[in-house]
Amino acid sequence: MISLKKVKKAANLIRETIIVTPLVHSPALSRQFKGEIFLKLENLQKTGSFKIRGAANKILSDINKIGHAGVVAASAGNHAQGVALAAKKAGVPATIVMPEWASITKQEATRAYGGDVIISGQSLGESLEKAKELAKEGRMFIHPYDDPDVIAGQGTIALEIFESLNDVDMIIVPVGGGGLVSGVASVVKALKPETKVIGVQSEACPSAYNSLKKDRIVTVDSSLSIADGISVKQTGKFNFSIIRKCLDDIVLVRESDIAAAVLMLLERKKILAEGAGAVPLAALMSGTIKVKKGSRTVLLISGGNVDSPLLGRIIRQGLINNGRIIRFSVCLDDVPGALSRLLALVSSLKANVLHILHHRSARNIPIYSTIVELEIETRGPAHVKEITGNLKKAGYEIDI
Repeated sequence: MISLKKVKKAANLIRETIIVTPLVHSPALSRQFKGEIFLKLENLQKTGSFKIRGAANKILSDINKIGHAGVVAASAGNHAQGVALAAKKAGVPATIVMPEWASITKQEATRAYGGDVIISGQSLGESLEKAKELAKEGRMFIHPYDDPDVIAGQGTIALEIFESLNDVDMIIVPVGGGGLVSGVASVVKALKPETKVIGVQSEACPSAYNSLKKDRIVTVDSSLSIADGISVKQTGKFNFSIIRKCLDDIVLVRESDIAAAVLMLLERKKILAEGAGAVPLAALMSGTIKVKKGSRTVLLISGGNVDSPLLGRIIRQGLINNGRIIRFSVCLDDVPGALSRLLALVSSLKANVLHILHHRSARNIPIYSTIVELEIETRGPAHVKEITGNLKKAGYEIDI
């Protein structure tokens, strides 16, 4: 467990490097979940995530031990940017090893923050090995989560939460390698032990979840996830010791829940959260975590670094899962006016046509028929039911 004294020291050290991010109350989410819901917006932190806190504390705590070669880290995204900017502000060189599949956007952002980027490794594990090799040349290695100074830096978030809102019943935190949740939990259990700290992971990579259930660190296979920031196959050793002692529970959420949460934050709160940052809300929306009526809950929105192409896919998946976009096909007589009559009916039902695909040569249809596929935007499941009901009433046989 990280001592409160160590976290407070970290807060003083990194004060000039980070910003105190807002803790905002959400009336809409409070009404929906029947409790007072607050959002800790680390997506507004410098570099777009909480990671700069731990990186800055590690560098500033050991500034006298850092040689002329500077520091080295391995990361595909947020840790890379956090280390690069923290090192720049401390006046030391930073070498960042990124895997070959790291997005160009994140590579360029890391360079813009002052990092010397080396592309090496098919996996993050291979990139870490390369970083450790470079550390042997005199660079100080900064682990993304399994380091007491890094954990203490992340724990400063909990200090800020209690400074703004003393009476907190539950804090919900994303969990990857465990640096963030172990820092937050250490502070919470020191200041207000009755406050629950619940971790959330994606079902695609349940490393900490499985480790806690088996009471030992396990390595998991991971699938591609929109919460890539917490797709860590093995929890850190130091982190796990804190998780076992201080965490009240860890839950899992599905990819569809995460997409829906990203969409809700964007549409309802105008907050851009990456998949990892949206998992606390996903846990509420899916019913995996229940809020006690009238209680105060803080959702830790850990970051907002999401590539534009991926954001588009997440939004689309969220719209589909929420019934806001549907696709269906219908067989029409291939005669003038057949398509226009179908579109007129769809229009009268106040649905917005996004795409049309017209097949005259589809297999197993009559010669004088055609298959039309429509993708339409709706208001939600009730609207979908109204549209499909009216189409069937009008004699159309539709395949959704």
